[in-house]
This record gives sequence, C-alpha cells and structure tokens, in this order.
Amino acid sequence: MDFFGRERELARIEREIKSDGQSAILVYGRRRVGKSELIKQSLSTTSCRSIYYECKETSEQNNLESLSALVSEVFDLPPLGFGNLEALLDHLFPLSVKEPLTLVLDEYPYLRKTVKGLDSILQSLLDRHRDSSHLTLILCGSFVEVMKSLLERENPLYGRINLTIDLKPMDYYDAARFYPDFSAEDKVRLYSVFGGIPYYTRLINPKLSVRENIIELISEPGARLENEISMYLNSEISKMVNANEVFGALADGCSKYRDILSQSHVSSGPTMVDVLDRLIRMELVQKQAPINDPINKKKSSYRIIDGLSLFYYRYVFRYASQRTFLDPQVFYDRYISQDFETNYAPHAFEEVCRQFLIRKNRVGELPELFDDIGRYWYDDPANKTNGEFDVVTHDPHGYVFYEAKFRGTPVTQEMIDEEIEQVRSTGLDCYAYGFFSRSGFASDVETREQLRLFDIGELYR
Repeated sequence: MDFFGRERELARIEREIKSDGQSAILVYGRRRVGKSELIKQSLSTTSCRSIYYECKETSEQNNLESLSALVSEVFDLPPLGFGNLEALLDHLFPLSVKEPLTLVLDEYPYLRKTVKGLDSILQSLLDRHRDSSHLTLILCGSFVEVMKSLLERENPLYGRINLTIDLKPMDYYDAARFYPDFSAEDKVRLYSVFGGIPYYTRLINPKLSVRENIIELISEPGARLENEISMYLNSEISKMVNANEVFGALADGCSKYRDILSQSHVSSGPTMVDVLDRLIRMELVQKQAPINDPINKKKSSYRIIDGLSLFYYRYVFRYASQRTFLDPQVFYDRYISQDFETNYAPHAFEEVCRQFLIRKNRVGELPELFDDIGRYWYDDPANKTNGEFDVVTHDPHGYVFYEAKFRGTPVTQEMIDEEIEQVRSTGLDCYAYGFFSRSGFASDVETREQLRLFDIGELYR
C-alpha cells in the first residue's frame, strides 16, 4: 500500500524511536485520518523489534490473552501466562534493556476503559524502568477527548509523554497524491468531497470520472461511504436528531449562530451550543472569526470543514426520499450536478487556494510573508451592506485580498477591475490583490506590481 505525505510526523516519530533510553509517544486524531498507517510506516523504517497491538473493545482477559500471544510470537517464546495486564507489561520492560523495543497500543481508549487504573499502571512502569529500559511506548486513539485527557495535569501520565502528535487531515496537495492522473480542476472536485482523509482518498478509482466516483462511493444507495458519517457521529453523539438538524442547517449555507438555531429547529440555544461544541471537537465543524475583528463573537461563523460530511448532508441526507426512487445516475444529474459545479466546488476551490497560500508562506515563496489568513468582515453603511471576503491575508505592509474563480472561462481585466473596485468600496485598504483562476486569464489582463495571478495548474506543481 502506497504511503503519501506526513513527512514531518514520520521524522518526529522515527527520531523518538531511535533516541536513547525510554520514551512515550501519544498519537491521536479523528477516525480514518491515518494514525495507524503513520505508526506502521514509522516502524517499517526502523530496525528495532516492535509489538503492534490493536486493543479490542472486550474484556481485560481477552486483551491479555491476545497480547500475550503476540509477545510470544515476536520473541519466539512458548505460550506465556500472566494473571493480569500489569504483569504482562511489567514483563516487557526488562526485555528492552539490552535491545530497543517499541510497543504500540492502538485504540488505547478501549483498553483503558476495560482495565481499571491503566493510566496509573503505565505511569508506575515508566517511572520504575526509566533508567534501564529502552522501550518506546506508543499510545494511539481516535477518541480525541480521551487521548487529550492523558496530557492533563491531573492524569497520572502527565509529564511522561515525550512526543504528542495530533494528526490532522491532509491538505489539498498531499491528498491529490492519491489521484495524480486527474486534471487540476478534477483534483479540486475530488478534494471537495473526500477531503484529506486517506481512507477515503484511497478508494478513488482512477479509471472512473469524478462523477462516477462520487456515485459509486457516496451518492448511490448502498455506496461504500454511505453510512460513514452517521457511524462516526453515532460513536460520539448520543442524540443524532440534533446533530442532523445542525448539520442540515450548516449544509444549507447557514453560518451564523442565530440562523443555525432558527433553521435547525433544535429545542434550545444551550442544546445547540452543546452540539456545535461536540462537532468542533470531532473536527467536523469549525468556528471562525474574521481576521479584522477576532474577538467579536457576533461576527463569528460556523462551517462544516469535513468534505464528506458537507456533501452527505447537502445532497444525500437532504434528498434521501428522492434517492430511493431514482436511478443513481438520474439522481446525480437532477439533484447534485448543477449545484455541485456552481456552488459546492467553487467554495472548495477557495479553501484549496487558502491552503496553497499557507504552503507557499511556510517555505517563504510569497512576495511578503503573512502572519494571518482568514475571512475579512466588512460593513458598508453608505450602501447599507455588510459581508465577508473569504480569503484575505495580513502582513507587516497591510492586507492582501484574494479572489478564487472556479469558472469555465478565463478571468478578464474587466472582471479584475470590478473585483478591486468592490473591495475598495467597502473600505478594505489592500496594497495588493491576488486572483486564482480555474480557466486561466484572458490576453487583455495587464501585468501590474500590485496583482498576483495564479492559474489552477500552479497549485499542484
């Protein structure tokens, strides 16, 4: 199986495994983000002996027997018998005195739930064998809140973790490495649906079109990813009705608190706040504040940042009844195709452009490196309008405005002038303007010092 991206995380884990002495690593992140593959890839690049155990949501005895059998296999030992998990773990640490050993406990929250006081047991073992052991302990899990709690001051493991990796979805560039043969604009379309989750991107069939992949993987009844979102939500949210209501409102385009509350029909404000907070912690929704007024709560907005969740609630969940009675091809053409091209994909293109700017900024390849990027809130009393510009950066010289055009015709000079005039009319004082275009730029576009022009192909070079 090919492994793409994650170079920084790989290097950090490998460095910790190869370091002298004992070490403890924490790896966490949402489901399907690639935690297990990252760890396995790290282990494959080192020569030290390793034990990779995927904890089961079952009894301590069952886990004890499974892990004991694995230890026997790795060390070529006869069957081992231990009274409890603590005894088994205590047996492992001395085995790493003469040679390095890596022990991975994947889905650690399952084992933690079964074995009472497991955090304290590990803390005691780490402290007891600190000066003699060469064991690297890797704890991995998808229940982010549980994993983060291991880092809190009140937890027995506080201060014992040498490296913490909060694994996030891949950005647009690394995600596209899973489907290199598609055109640049199709890469944007695929990213808009499948995001940066490796489990999803691996399923994309290079022999099918974007449309065919979407139908086969998500929009037709019985599709591979049809129940993916509901399964993830069910694992962490008790009342799916409220989550469905909030997601539905967000997918419809509601972003302000009052609009979401009104559209969602959630019973009360506190209930909706609780649902939103939970979705934010699950990294499906993000609360955003404008870069020019970050502390004003009234101007904060909420958006679905997981592509598959957004697509599912915008099309599949919303038109569930119609989908039942229509051929998958007809359903796509009638309820998805047009909106996907005119609204859904263009919004995703804005996010891709934002990530492109962040990538360029990190490696110092922009004319002026920015210190902030986000949405800019404007209030134009003269024209009695207000709103947001989606991609604006701020650096020591001021603001730079960017516009992303995901349209089938080249951007013309007239379009550029109109956009700049609109920005100026709101009072936003920019010293430069940037334009991204799916279809390039017309021959009449002038080269100016204050203009930064990007063709879509540049985003994937």
